[in-house]
Amino acid sequence: MIGAWPPARDAAAQSARGPVHLGGCGRAAGPRRPPRRRAVPGRGRGRHAALHSRCADVAARAATGEGPVVLVGHSGAGALLPAVAAALPGRVRAALFVDALLPHPGRSWFDTAAPELREQLRSLAREGRLPPWHEWFPAGAVAGLLPDATVRERFLAEVPELPLAYFEERAPEVPDWSPARCGYVRLSEAYDREAGDAAALGWPVYREDADHLAMLTRPAAVAELLGRLVSAYTS
Repeated sequence: MIGAWPPARDAAAQSARGPVHLGGCGRAAGPRRPPRRRAVPGRGRGRHAALHSRCADVAARAATGEGPVVLVGHSGAGALLPAVAAALPGRVRAALFVDALLPHPGRSWFDTAAPELREQLRSLAREGRLPPWHEWFPAGAVAGLLPDATVRERFLAEVPELPLAYFEERAPEVPDWSPARCGYVRLSEAYDREAGDAAALGWPVYREDADHLAMLTRPAAVAELLGRLVSAYTS
C-alpha cells in the first residue's frame, strides 16, 4: 500500500495507494525496491471494523524514522490522507493528491459515487467481497490504459479483492486535519471535479492530460509535477 517517493531536501515523501488498486504506481514514479507481501485490511476472519483507520495505520507505519514526511495519495487513497496524517502527529509537511478523491469525513465511498456505479458494485459482490478493481470494467479496459504487457501483469498481480464493508464505511472524522499545505495533480477527466474542488480550496493544481494510471505509463511526467509541489512545500 505504500511506496517511497523521491525525497525532496529533508522531507521524505510517502506514496499512499488506495486499497482499491495497490499495484506498483508509486514504484514507477520513484526508485524500485524489492516487492513486499501486501496485507489487505479486512482479509480473513472477523468483522470489518474501522477499515479506513486500519488502512491509514498500515500507511503510517511505512513512514519510518522521525523526520518530516510529505504524503502522496493516488485514487481512493486521497480520502485516507487525513487519517494517515493523524497517525503521524507533527510529521506531515504536506499532503498531495494524484487523480484522487478528496477527504470526505463522515461519508462513505459509496456516498461519493454515482448511483449507477454504486449499484454495479453491489451487484458484483460475492459473500461480502468485491472482485479485483480491474474486473469492474469491460474486458480490455485496463489493457487500454496499460498496453505494456509486463507492466500490466505486474500491476494486476497486486490488485486484491476487497470487503464491501470498506465502501460502506464512513470515512473517519479528523478534527485537526488542515488543508493549508495540500496540492492536486489531475491526470484524467474522471477527476476534473476533484481538481476543481481542490482549486476552489486554494490548493495549487496541476493538470496533465494523461490517464488514471499515468504513474505507471508516464512516471517521469508525474514525478516532475510532484517534485514541483514537494519543493514548494519543503523549501
